[in-house]
Amino acid sequence: MTRLVSGVILAAGAVAAIVWLPLVALRVIVAAIAAAAAFEYAALAGVARPASRWLVVGMAALTCWALGMPARTSVAVVTAVVLAWLAVEVLVFGHDIGRAAVAVVGAAYVGGPLGLLVAIHARSGWTVTLLLMATVVVSDTAQYYSGRSFGRRLLAPVISPKKTVEGALGGVAGAALFLALLGPRVLRGEPIVSLALLGVTMAAVGICGDLFESSLKRHAGLKDSSALIPGHGGVLDRIDALLFATPMFYLYLRDLP
Repeated sequence: MTRLVSGVILAAGAVAAIVWLPLVALRVIVAAIAAAAAFEYAALAGVARPASRWLVVGMAALTCWALGMPARTSVAVVTAVVLAWLAVEVLVFGHDIGRAAVAVVGAAYVGGPLGLLVAIHARSGWTVTLLLMATVVVSDTAQYYSGRSFGRRLLAPVISPKKTVEGALGGVAGAALFLALLGPRVLRGEPIVSLALLGVTMAAVGICGDLFESSLKRHAGLKDSSALIPGHGGVLDRIDALLFATPMFYLYLRDLP
């Protein structure tokens, strides 16, 4: 019951924010979500030094904010800041390249996709943004029920013992069908086949995102990224698939008039 209630509250809050909040307020909220997710990432990735951990948090939020700006300079800003951050990690903190990269990756992993989510809202409006998020939810739900009903072969037994091939196929099919049916009503004029292929791609990379976060948790010896959300774990546990699926959706929109 706790999981259901918190899930409903999260979903209602997300929809309300996307539909009714002005863009600047949405950017603030999403940047805060990026900061919370980055804090969890830093713990999972073993970023032990407090200064480095808070840099991960700050840089993820900054990356999210910058990429959410409808300006061509945002990528240049992010690139310049990330290079400066690498220099600080190596030259000031004395980390080797591998440890420095682990910290810097947090900005790209968390802040980048969430910034693109805001950019999608700024460019195409709340209906398109909700279409993106709903596709990920449909895929996750289809994976769960397909795996529970038909799951036999494990997809990645070492990383995620509960995820099955049948569940993954169900998630891919669910996302493809959902976008093929609802996509033309939101992205008018788009061919059904193209939207179905977009659904396949988003579901596939979303599964990769889920497995990527599961791998982080396995290496850290943790079940959840945190206990922030009752019944659901942490922020990363809720958005792992969305982080990987959002860039694919954004790239698709870039080719539209």
